[in-house]
Amino acid sequence: FDLMLYLNLPLVFGLLFLAFSKIQTTDYALYELTGIALSAGILLATNAVNVAHELGHRSPYFERFMSKCLYMPCLYMHFYIEHNFGHHLNVGTPEDGATAKYNQTVYSFWWSSVTKQYFGAWKRQFELLKAQKKGFLSLKNDVFWYHFIQAGYLFLVYYLFSPKVLLFAVVIGVLSFLFLETINYIEHYGLRRFKMSSGRYERVQPHHSWNSNFNIGRIVLYELTRHSDHHFKASKKYQVLDSHEKSPTLPIGYPASILLSLLPPLWFYVINPLVPEKMK
Repeated sequence: FDLMLYLNLPLVFGLLFLAFSKIQTTDYALYELTGIALSAGILLATNAVNVAHELGHRSPYFERFMSKCLYMPCLYMHFYIEHNFGHHLNVGTPEDGATAKYNQTVYSFWWSSVTKQYFGAWKRQFELLKAQKKGFLSLKNDVFWYHFIQAGYLFLVYYLFSPKVLLFAVVIGVLSFLFLETINYIEHYGLRRFKMSSGRYERVQPHHSWNSNFNIGRIVLYELTRHSDHHFKASKKYQVLDSHEKSPTLPIGYPASILLSLLPPLWFYVINPLVPEKMK
Protein backbone atom coordinates (compact mmCIF):
# COMPACT_ATOMS: atom_id res chain seq x y z
CA PHE A 1 0.00 0.00 0.00
CA ASP A 2 2.87 2.39 0.76
CA LEU A 3 4.52 1.61 -2.59
CA MET A 4 1.35 2.78 -4.35
CA LEU A 5 1.87 6.17 -2.72
CA TYR A 6 5.60 6.35 -3.41
CA LEU A 7 5.16 5.58 -7.12
CA ASN A 8 3.16 8.78 -7.50
CA LEU A 9 6.36 10.80 -7.18
CA PRO A 10 7.98 9.57 -10.46
CA LEU A 11 4.53 9.37 -12.07
CA VAL A 12 3.65 13.01 -11.34
CA PHE A 13 7.01 14.50 -12.29
CA GLY A 14 7.35 12.24 -15.34
CA LEU A 15 3.96 13.29 -16.67
CA LEU A 16 4.68 16.94 -15.86
CA PHE A 17 7.91 16.76 -17.89
CA LEU A 18 6.02 15.12 -20.75
CA ALA A 19 3.31 17.81 -20.65
CA PHE A 20 5.87 20.63 -20.51
CA SER A 21 7.76 19.13 -23.45
CA LYS A 22 4.61 18.79 -25.53
CA ILE A 23 3.50 22.35 -24.76
CA GLN A 24 6.97 23.57 -25.73
CA THR A 25 7.19 21.75 -29.06
CA THR A 26 3.56 21.55 -30.26
CA ASP A 27 1.38 24.38 -31.53
CA TYR A 28 -1.83 23.47 -29.75
CA ALA A 29 -5.14 25.25 -30.27
CA LEU A 30 -6.61 27.07 -27.25
CA TYR A 31 -9.23 24.39 -26.63
CA GLU A 32 -6.49 21.74 -26.68
CA LEU A 33 -4.37 23.70 -24.21
CA THR A 34 -7.43 24.09 -22.00
CA GLY A 35 -8.05 20.34 -22.02
CA ILE A 36 -4.41 19.56 -21.26
CA ALA A 37 -4.37 22.10 -18.43
CA LEU A 38 -7.53 20.66 -16.86
CA SER A 39 -6.15 17.13 -17.14
CA ALA A 40 -2.81 18.14 -15.63
CA GLY A 41 -4.55 20.10 -12.87
CA ILE A 42 -6.66 17.08 -11.93
CA LEU A 43 -3.55 14.88 -12.06
CA LEU A 44 -1.81 17.18 -9.58
CA ALA A 45 -4.89 17.33 -7.36
CA THR A 46 -5.39 13.56 -7.13
CA ASN A 47 -1.86 12.18 -7.47
CA ALA A 48 0.16 15.04 -5.96
CA VAL A 49 -1.88 17.01 -3.39
CA ASN A 50 -3.95 14.05 -2.25
CA VAL A 51 -0.95 11.75 -1.86
CA ALA A 52 1.07 14.56 -0.27
CA HIS A 53 -1.70 14.95 2.30
CA GLU A 54 -1.49 11.25 3.20
CA LEU A 55 2.32 11.20 3.41
CA GLY A 56 2.39 14.50 5.30
CA HIS A 57 0.72 12.83 8.27
CA ARG A 58 3.38 10.11 8.48
CA SER A 59 6.29 10.08 10.96
CA PRO A 60 9.28 8.98 8.81
CA TYR A 61 11.25 11.93 7.45
CA PHE A 62 11.51 10.55 3.91
CA GLU A 63 7.72 10.28 3.64
CA ARG A 64 7.23 13.86 4.84
CA PHE A 65 9.95 14.92 2.37
CA MET A 66 8.06 13.24 -0.48
CA SER A 67 4.91 15.01 0.71
CA LYS A 68 6.56 18.41 0.35
CA CYS A 69 7.98 17.48 -3.07
CA LEU A 70 4.46 16.67 -4.28
CA TYR A 71 3.04 19.92 -2.89
CA MET A 72 5.70 21.91 -4.79
CA PRO A 73 4.26 21.80 -8.36
CA CYS A 74 0.86 22.62 -6.84
CA LEU A 75 2.40 25.84 -5.45
CA TYR A 76 0.83 24.97 -2.11
CA MET A 77 3.66 23.89 0.15
CA HIS A 78 2.44 26.07 3.03
CA PHE A 79 -0.61 23.77 3.22
CA TYR A 80 1.61 21.21 4.94
CA ILE A 81 1.99 23.52 7.96
CA GLU A 82 -1.54 24.90 8.10
CA HIS A 83 -3.24 21.55 7.59
CA ASN A 84 -1.23 19.59 10.14
CA PHE A 85 -0.98 22.26 12.83
CA GLY A 86 -4.10 24.34 12.12
CA HIS A 87 -6.92 22.50 10.39
CA HIS A 88 -6.79 19.36 12.53
CA LEU A 89 -6.90 21.49 15.65
CA ASN A 90 -9.55 24.00 14.55
CA VAL A 91 -11.80 22.04 12.17
CA GLY A 92 -15.45 22.98 12.52
CA THR A 93 -14.70 26.34 14.18
CA PRO A 94 -14.54 29.93 12.86
CA GLU A 95 -10.74 29.76 13.25
CA ASP A 96 -10.50 27.11 10.53
CA GLY A 97 -10.26 28.41 6.98
CA ALA A 98 -10.92 24.93 5.56
CA THR A 99 -14.41 24.55 7.08
CA ALA A 100 -17.15 25.86 4.77
CA LYS A 101 -20.05 27.71 6.39
CA TYR A 102 -23.66 26.69 5.88
CA ASN A 103 -25.02 28.31 2.66
CA GLN A 104 -21.52 29.42 1.58
CA THR A 105 -20.85 28.78 -2.10
CA VAL A 106 -17.74 26.94 -3.19
CA TYR A 107 -16.60 30.03 -5.12
CA SER A 108 -16.76 32.19 -2.00
CA PHE A 109 -15.02 29.38 -0.11
CA TRP A 110 -12.13 29.27 -2.60
CA TRP A 111 -11.21 32.85 -1.72
CA SER A 112 -11.77 32.61 2.03
CA SER A 113 -10.03 29.26 2.42
CA VAL A 114 -7.00 30.03 0.24
CA THR A 115 -6.33 33.36 1.95
CA LYS A 116 -7.10 32.21 5.49
CA GLN A 117 -5.00 29.07 5.17
CA TYR A 118 -2.07 31.02 3.72
CA PHE A 119 -2.00 33.51 6.59
CA GLY A 120 -2.81 30.68 8.98
CA ALA A 121 0.32 28.86 7.83
CA TRP A 122 2.42 31.91 8.74
CA LYS A 123 0.71 32.08 12.14
CA ARG A 124 1.45 28.41 12.86
CA GLN A 125 5.01 28.86 11.66
CA PHE A 126 5.63 31.82 13.98
CA GLU A 127 4.21 29.79 16.87
CA LEU A 128 6.57 26.91 16.04
CA LEU A 129 9.56 29.25 15.74
CA LYS A 130 8.74 30.84 19.09
CA ALA A 131 8.46 27.44 20.75
CA GLN A 132 11.83 26.43 19.26
CA LYS A 133 13.38 29.84 20.07
CA LYS A 134 14.36 30.33 16.44
CA GLY A 135 14.46 33.55 14.40
CA PHE A 136 12.63 34.45 11.20
CA LEU A 137 15.60 33.62 8.96
CA SER A 138 16.16 30.28 10.65
CA LEU A 139 16.30 27.14 8.54
CA LYS A 140 13.36 26.03 10.68
CA ASN A 141 11.15 28.70 9.09
CA ASP A 142 9.66 26.25 6.62
CA VAL A 143 6.98 28.56 5.21
CA PHE A 144 9.61 31.16 4.36
CA TRP A 145 11.80 28.66 2.53
CA TYR A 146 8.83 27.05 0.77
CA HIS A 147 8.45 30.29 -1.21
CA PHE A 148 12.04 30.03 -2.47
CA ILE A 149 11.65 26.36 -3.35
CA GLN A 150 8.49 27.03 -5.38
CA ALA A 151 10.12 30.04 -7.04
CA GLY A 152 13.11 27.83 -7.89
CA TYR A 153 10.80 25.25 -9.43
CA LEU A 154 9.09 27.90 -11.59
CA PHE A 155 12.45 29.41 -12.60
CA LEU A 156 13.65 25.94 -13.64
CA VAL A 157 10.53 25.47 -15.77
CA TYR A 158 11.17 28.86 -17.40
CA TYR A 159 14.90 28.13 -17.91
CA LEU A 160 14.41 24.66 -19.38
CA PHE A 161 11.37 25.47 -21.48
CA SER A 162 9.78 28.89 -22.15
CA PRO A 163 7.52 31.62 -20.73
CA LYS A 164 4.55 29.81 -22.29
CA VAL A 165 5.35 26.64 -20.35
CA LEU A 166 5.93 28.69 -17.20
CA LEU A 167 2.41 30.13 -17.54
CA PHE A 168 1.08 26.60 -18.04
CA ALA A 169 2.86 25.44 -14.86
CA VAL A 170 1.30 28.28 -12.86
CA VAL A 171 -2.18 27.62 -14.26
CA ILE A 172 -2.15 23.90 -13.47
CA GLY A 173 -0.77 24.65 -9.99
CA VAL A 174 -3.67 26.99 -9.31
CA LEU A 175 -6.17 24.48 -10.73
CA SER A 176 -4.77 21.77 -8.47
CA PHE A 177 -5.13 23.73 -5.25
CA LEU A 178 -8.61 24.96 -6.22
CA PHE A 179 -9.52 21.30 -6.72
CA LEU A 180 -8.11 20.61 -3.25
CA GLU A 181 -10.14 23.45 -1.77
CA THR A 182 -13.27 22.06 -3.41
CA ILE A 183 -12.63 18.78 -1.60
CA ASN A 184 -12.12 20.74 1.62
CA TYR A 185 -15.45 22.42 0.93
CA ILE A 186 -17.42 19.18 0.71
CA GLU A 187 -15.57 17.49 3.60
CA HIS A 188 -16.89 19.80 6.33
CA TYR A 189 -19.63 21.88 4.68
CA GLY A 190 -22.05 23.29 7.28
CA LEU A 191 -20.69 21.12 10.11
CA ARG A 192 -19.45 22.94 13.19
CA ARG A 193 -18.27 22.38 16.71
CA PHE A 194 -19.83 24.22 19.64
CA LYS A 195 -18.15 25.96 22.54
CA MET A 196 -18.57 24.35 25.95
CA SER A 197 -19.11 26.20 29.23
CA SER A 198 -15.34 26.15 29.73
CA GLY A 199 -14.91 28.33 26.65
CA ARG A 200 -13.20 25.54 24.72
CA TYR A 201 -14.67 23.84 21.68
CA GLU A 202 -16.06 20.33 21.96
CA ARG A 203 -13.78 17.53 20.79
CA VAL A 204 -13.76 16.61 17.13
CA GLN A 205 -16.35 13.88 16.58
CA PRO A 206 -17.35 11.67 13.61
CA HIS A 207 -20.30 13.98 12.90
CA HIS A 208 -17.94 16.87 12.04
CA SER A 209 -16.96 15.41 8.64
CA TRP A 210 -18.89 14.28 5.58
CA ASN A 211 -18.14 10.71 4.53
CA SER A 212 -18.83 8.63 1.47
CA ASN A 213 -18.42 4.92 0.75
CA PHE A 214 -18.77 4.98 -3.03
CA ASN A 215 -15.94 2.89 -4.47
CA ILE A 216 -14.63 5.18 -7.20
CA GLY A 217 -14.04 8.07 -4.82
CA ARG A 218 -12.48 5.77 -2.24
CA ILE A 219 -10.02 4.37 -4.79
CA VAL A 220 -9.11 7.60 -6.60
CA LEU A 221 -8.70 9.61 -3.39
CA TYR A 222 -6.98 6.93 -1.30
CA GLU A 223 -9.85 6.59 1.19
CA LEU A 224 -9.98 10.32 1.88
CA THR A 225 -13.73 9.83 1.73
CA ARG A 226 -13.59 8.13 5.15
CA HIS A 227 -12.79 11.51 6.55
CA SER A 228 -14.20 11.15 10.05
CA ASP A 229 -11.76 8.38 10.88
CA HIS A 230 -8.91 10.43 9.43
CA HIS A 231 -9.71 13.24 11.86
CA PHE A 232 -10.04 10.74 14.70
CA LYS A 233 -6.43 9.64 14.15
CA ALA A 234 -4.58 11.56 11.44
CA SER A 235 -1.59 9.22 11.41
CA LYS A 236 -3.78 6.20 10.58
CA LYS A 237 -2.83 4.87 7.15
CA TYR A 238 -5.37 5.23 4.38
CA GLN A 239 -5.89 1.51 3.78
CA VAL A 240 -7.14 0.90 7.34
CA LEU A 241 -9.47 3.89 7.71
CA ASP A 242 -12.92 2.88 8.93
CA SER A 243 -16.40 4.07 8.03
CA HIS A 244 -18.20 5.64 11.01
CA GLU A 245 -21.93 4.94 11.18
CA LYS A 246 -22.59 8.15 13.13
CA SER A 247 -20.91 10.40 10.59
CA PRO A 248 -22.95 12.41 8.05
CA THR A 249 -22.94 10.59 4.73
CA LEU A 250 -23.10 12.22 1.33
CA PRO A 251 -25.77 10.80 -0.99
CA ILE A 252 -23.20 10.67 -3.80
CA GLY A 253 -19.47 10.06 -4.00
CA TYR A 254 -16.76 12.68 -3.56
CA PRO A 255 -16.07 13.05 -7.33
CA ALA A 256 -19.78 13.65 -8.04
CA SER A 257 -20.00 15.95 -5.00
CA ILE A 258 -17.17 18.05 -6.41
CA LEU A 259 -19.13 18.55 -9.64
CA LEU A 260 -22.36 19.21 -7.73
CA SER A 261 -20.69 21.86 -5.56
CA LEU A 262 -19.85 23.86 -8.69
CA LEU A 263 -23.61 24.42 -9.11
CA PRO A 264 -24.47 26.08 -5.75
CA PRO A 265 -28.30 26.04 -6.09
CA LEU A 266 -28.25 22.29 -6.73
CA TRP A 267 -25.67 21.71 -3.98
CA PHE A 268 -27.81 23.57 -1.45
CA TYR A 269 -30.95 21.74 -2.63
CA VAL A 270 -29.35 18.30 -2.17
CA ILE A 271 -27.06 18.80 0.84
CA ASN A 272 -28.68 21.47 3.03
CA PRO A 273 -31.50 19.18 4.23
CA LEU A 274 -28.84 16.70 5.40
CA VAL A 275 -27.02 19.22 7.62
CA PRO A 276 -28.04 18.72 11.29
CA GLU A 277 -30.56 21.39 12.32
CA LYS A 278 -28.56 22.53 15.34
CA MET A 279 -25.58 23.31 13.11
CA LYS A 280 -27.47 25.51 10.65
